[in-house]
Amino acid sequence: MSTTDQPIHLTPEEMATQAAAVLHANDLGGWTKAAPRLYPHQWSWDSAFIAIGLAHLDTRRAAQELRVLFAAQWATGMVPHIVFNPAASGYFPDPARWGITTAPTAPAGVETSGMCQPPVHAIAAHAIWETAQQRGGAEAAAATAFLREIYPRLLAWHRYLATDRDPEQSGLVTIYHPWESGADNSPAWDDALAAITVGDLPPYERQDLKHADPSMRPTMAEYDRYLWIVEIMRRGRYDEATTYRTNPFLVKAVWFSAIFVAANDALLEIAAIIDAPDADRALITEWRDRGLHGLDEQWDPALNLCLDYDLRSASPVRVQVMGGFAPLIAGHLTPERRAAILTTLDSPAWLGHPRLRWPVPPSTSPDDPAFDSRRYWRGPTWPVMNWLFWWALQRADATEQATALRQASLDQLSGGGFGEYYEPFTGEPLGSLDQSWTAAMALDWLYALLSK
Repeated sequence: MSTTDQPIHLTPEEMATQAAAVLHANDLGGWTKAAPRLYPHQWSWDSAFIAIGLAHLDTRRAAQELRVLFAAQWATGMVPHIVFNPAASGYFPDPARWGITTAPTAPAGVETSGMCQPPVHAIAAHAIWETAQQRGGAEAAAATAFLREIYPRLLAWHRYLATDRDPEQSGLVTIYHPWESGADNSPAWDDALAAITVGDLPPYERQDLKHADPSMRPTMAEYDRYLWIVEIMRRGRYDEATTYRTNPFLVKAVWFSAIFVAANDALLEIAAIIDAPDADRALITEWRDRGLHGLDEQWDPALNLCLDYDLRSASPVRVQVMGGFAPLIAGHLTPERRAAILTTLDSPAWLGHPRLRWPVPPSTSPDDPAFDSRRYWRGPTWPVMNWLFWWALQRADATEQATALRQASLDQLSGGGFGEYYEPFTGEPLGSLDQSWTAAMALDWLYALLSK
């Protein structure tokens, strides 16, 4: 049954059944497309979140989700943000536009994009193992074997982020493109994009506007700049040093960096499980601690938020966006920082805003001048980000807030299906329906409830 036809106020059992049906419908045999029509390929951080939910249905299948993704890993260690489905057409930018055949470090025999997304993968791999351990027996043994298999690839991925993407050793990961942040058209990137002069850009036709309301998607001016950055990277053959020197968009992204810190914690857990060398553990710890220091340097006490940093303009990005809660995602909070973040999160600028349909975090604060309740990452709420906040609140021992956020998130899904994102004031599902990562996060929440 499609989520567009589902009744209001599903029971947890009904919602779990429908979430599983969405994942099965989007399963292409070893990997999961992000959504039925708008997103027919494999997306990097989507697959990590999807694997967390899939583990409750089949831990071996969840492990396969990550295996397929990491089979497309670049020689640099980068995990590309899209692995293209050769059987699907009509998506843009397509493999020809990315032109990774010019890149010496690109994988052979597979078509991918030339950039990355936030590194949720170690968190997902560890979650698969935890679920398998609860079941025991051969399933638990297979999950441990999977960790041994995936660990070298995860380590190479993290090494790439800690070196090529942070040559300054600031602890903050540099993104080359708004798409790498995961929050494609966030107001955080407005000034950096506005400073870009678009050159001789080959003509193109957007495919996303055929499947979604243009008023909800990035503008054409934004898209021109998105594609100009891709063009510059392609002309530089995706060489890291060249991109760092020539790319007009170069931002230290705190949300991405915070996920990297949390992923390093997960990788340390994996390293302990498989008895990885002490030298590896020392290196991962160094990456994590460096990241925590970098995030601390970007804390703005006036906004009580963490700020991205634009390397090209040498200035912090003073906007009220979801990424400002990066320290919560990273964890290891001091009591003072924990109190400040939770106070901000519960404030009228965020969860306490009187017009919110459900108290879940909007992608941009309604108090920010750039807020737009219907346009992608400029205001709508995202169930998958609700999950990340919930997960982080649990790690911060904010049990009451975590429980309340999970319930609000499930209430949102029960009333509006497995949407990509939601209008924060009306609760209307927006974007693509039957979204895989939304269904996966619902499963993770629901199995925790149903197992009690």
